[in-house]
Amino acid sequence: MSSNKSRAVVDRRTMLRSGAAALVAAPLGVIGAKAFPGRANPAIDFSEFPICKTASEAPPALTGAPRKLRISWNANAVCSVQLPVGIDHGFFKKQNLDVELVNFSGSTDQLLEAIATGKSDAGFGMALRWLKPLEQGFDVKITAGAHGGCLRAIVPAGSSIKTVADLKGKVVAVGDMAGPDKNFFSIQLAKAGIDPNTDVDWRPYPGNLLRLAAEKGEVQAFLASDPIAYLWLKDGQFREVGSNLDGPYKDVSCCIVGLRGSLIREEPLVARAVTQALLDAAMFTAQNPDVAAKSFLPYAPKAATEEDILALIRYHTHHHHPTGAGLKRELKAYADDLKLVSVFKPSTDTTKFAERIYADVFSA
Repeated sequence: MSSNKSRAVVDRRTMLRSGAAALVAAPLGVIGAKAFPGRANPAIDFSEFPICKTASEAPPALTGAPRKLRISWNANAVCSVQLPVGIDHGFFKKQNLDVELVNFSGSTDQLLEAIATGKSDAGFGMALRWLKPLEQGFDVKITAGAHGGCLRAIVPAGSSIKTVADLKGKVVAVGDMAGPDKNFFSIQLAKAGIDPNTDVDWRPYPGNLLRLAAEKGEVQAFLASDPIAYLWLKDGQFREVGSNLDGPYKDVSCCIVGLRGSLIREEPLVARAVTQALLDAAMFTAQNPDVAAKSFLPYAPKAATEEDILALIRYHTHHHHPTGAGLKRELKAYADDLKLVSVFKPSTDTTKFAERIYADVFSA
């Protein structure tokens, strides 16, 4: 990790300890060590988030037999570490939920269709990959951000490319021409006065061949997401020239939680319970990264060690998981950015769009 990124992590931790951060980072509460009777869980420090304790200790709204739910995720993506943490440390059980994790490897459109049609009840994904398909009208609502981080622009160690703006005129490999990394760095180029649609030669490659394309000299840079991006940077042959923890994006969610629309309408208490469990698991992850790393390790790529997973959990901003008005603001801002790069039409009303695709499950 670069020294700039290290300083950013320290800055975020400093912010996290402040009282103001509590209002933004954890408006809905975290669960303490009593979450899973019989398990000696590391405690969550409520002194950092005093406004959260009452909500966290409230009894579950769901009674009777545990409500079964299916949540789709990419099991290799450390982004969704909250899911195994939620199971291992009783956060779903606390809300009287019996969660089954479904490893989904299809396209984003297929994932959203699976959620919308009830094959899954919820899913994890990246905002800059989900928003365009959601414009098509899938019955999926975003109820929370999950964290920030994940996306990186990478070049060979000896490259003359120093910043994202230096990608102008270069050949850049991407795993998905509609992927969140291409969308994100296209936005950064546009904000630097560079037309990402004409000034960069984007080349699609299978995700596992991105680094090889750079090694063979077919491309001058490539975009990738964690954990594979982090692992490719470890040997020093490549370096990062940009990420979505740069600038103002360090305080914005890249990953989001989506729920089936009919679940929110027909069983609002269930929708609230699963969102709350995920928020609690996210805060637990932020405060206990070493424990969270152990929960995710069985799902990690074979090349990743426990130390790698721990480093990534600390690097990603798991203390940042907005809901309600804060979430809606972030979604609108992303939609505004996507207009800059012609992913959304100039005529798109981003305020109405954000209102349509999110749900505040805590407002009732």
